[in-house]
Amino acid sequence: MSYKRVNHPSEVINIGDTVKVQIVRINKDTQRISLGMKQLESDPWEGAEAKYPIGAKLTGRVTNITEYGAFVELEPGIEGLVHVSEMSWTKKNVHPGKIVSTSQEVDVIVLEVDSEKRRVSLGLKQAVSNPWEAFAEAHPVGSTVEGEVKNATEFGLFIGLDGDVDGMVHMSDIAWGISGEDALNLHRKGEVVKAIVLAIEPDKERISLGMKQLEKGAPALGGSSADASGVAKNAIVTVTILEVRDGGLEVQVGDDGATGFIKRSDLGRDRDEQRAERFQVGQKLDAMVTGFDRSKKPTFSIKAMQLSEEKAAVAQYGSSDSGASLGDILGEALKARDTKK
Repeated sequence: MSYKRVNHPSEVINIGDTVKVQIVRINKDTQRISLGMKQLESDPWEGAEAKYPIGAKLTGRVTNITEYGAFVELEPGIEGLVHVSEMSWTKKNVHPGKIVSTSQEVDVIVLEVDSEKRRVSLGLKQAVSNPWEAFAEAHPVGSTVEGEVKNATEFGLFIGLDGDVDGMVHMSDIAWGISGEDALNLHRKGEVVKAIVLAIEPDKERISLGMKQLEKGAPALGGSSADASGVAKNAIVTVTILEVRDGGLEVQVGDDGATGFIKRSDLGRDRDEQRAERFQVGQKLDAMVTGFDRSKKPTFSIKAMQLSEEKAAVAQYGSSDSGASLGDILGEALKARDTKK
C-alpha cells in the first residue's frame, strides 16, 4: 500500500475510495490477483546512499520502539534503526522506551546505509557531544576530581563524575599499605570522595582513578619511572621503616623520598626472615626497587636484593665448585660492598 510504515489500511484508504493500482501477480490456481499501490509511486530508496551520506546529521520521528532499539522515519518510506547500543553514552542496559518515546522528533547521525537491503543504521548518541571526551578535556590526567561512590564491586569502586560519567578506582589504588580487600571496606556507597585521574580512554568509555595517590608522600604522576619517584628500577636504596604491618613494611627512601611497601614474602629469601615483627619503626635497611605501580610509586624487595647480590658474588668470586662455600663468597661480596661505602 505504501513505502512508509502502515499499521492499518485505514491509515491510507477508506471504504468507498477510488484508487489506482498496479497488477503485481495473477495466480490462476487460486484465482487471486495481487495489487499494489506503492508501485505507482517513486521508490524513496532510489539514491538513498547519496541522500543520506554516512556522518550526516538528520532530524526524524520515532515510529516504533522495540527491546533492541527504536525506528526513526527520515522521510515517508525510509526508516532507520537506532540500535540500543547507539542510543546513549551513559545510560547502559536500559529499555529504549526510557530514552525516547513514540512520535518524538530526534536528531540522529547516519552510521551505515544499505540500499539493497533497505536498511539505514542511525546513531542517537553521536548527535550530541561525547561526555567522555568532554571530561578528558576538562579533567586531564593528574587532575583531582570529586564524586560519589556509586557502586562497590569485588575489584574496585565506581565514582560518579561530571557529565554523568563514571570512573573506577581499582582496589589497589584505594590506599597504601593494606590489601585491596581491606581497602574496599574503607568506603561505602553514597560517600563523597576525592581522587586523581590516572588514565582516560574515551573510545573505551573508561576513566581510571586513584585515591591513594592523594596521600602524603605519594609520588607525582607523569615522567619516567625514575623521574616520578627519584629512584630507578633494580636500584639498591636505603629505606627507613615507617610502619610495621602484618603483611609487610611501609618504608620511605631517605627523609622525604618516595614511600612504598615491602610485602612479607619480600622481607628475605628464607622463610624465617619473612617475619615483619623482626623489624622496628625507624630502622634503616637496604632493598631493591623491583618496579612501579600505575601511579609510578616504587615497590621494594629485600629478597630480590639478596638474590641479586648472591648472583653477582658467584659471578665475581667463583662458584662453590672451586672449594669456596656460598657463605665465603657472599662474605667477600659484602666486604667489597662495605669497602666501597
